[in-house]
Amino acid sequence: MTEGLRASDDLLPWAERILAEQRDALRAAGVPGDLVLVGGSSVPGALTRGDVDLHLRVAAADFAAAVDALRRTHTIVHPEIWGPTLAAFEAVDTALPTGIAVTPVGSEHDLRFHRTWELLRADPALVEEYNAAKLADDGPAGEGYEDRKSAFFDRVLRLWPGAD
Repeated sequence: MTEGLRASDDLLPWAERILAEQRDALRAAGVPGDLVLVGGSSVPGALTRGDVDLHLRVAAADFAAAVDALRRTHTIVHPEIWGPTLAAFEAVDTALPTGIAVTPVGSEHDLRFHRTWELLRADPALVEEYNAAKLADDGPAGEGYEDRKSAFFDRVLRLWPGAD
């Protein structure tokens, strides 16, 4: 296995605990939306860098309020990818590095974060392809990894019934 990658099965109990803690914290802070586990740590048999990816799905009318609330409680990350339907944060004081993507339900980013991971969890062949992309070249640290990963998710999303 490429250095720095871990089996998701080893991390799933940690990821579920972090998800529960973050849900409680967001509710206590009055943040609207539904927080779900996504990313490699959410897919049995997948390889992951050892982090936890969470996705806060909010009604379009609540997107700005959710982002404003998270600005007060979480660290802003990747501001260069932010847009009208995407904001990204890092949770503090978690057992594993934890990112939270915020999207309006039904938006392009919502589909990318939510539907693609649903499809991977339902199809072991897709998990094998995902792992192969993680292991190719120098793995996640290698040149071209982000492009390979993006192309993979573009293709997976096109497999979803009802996708354009």
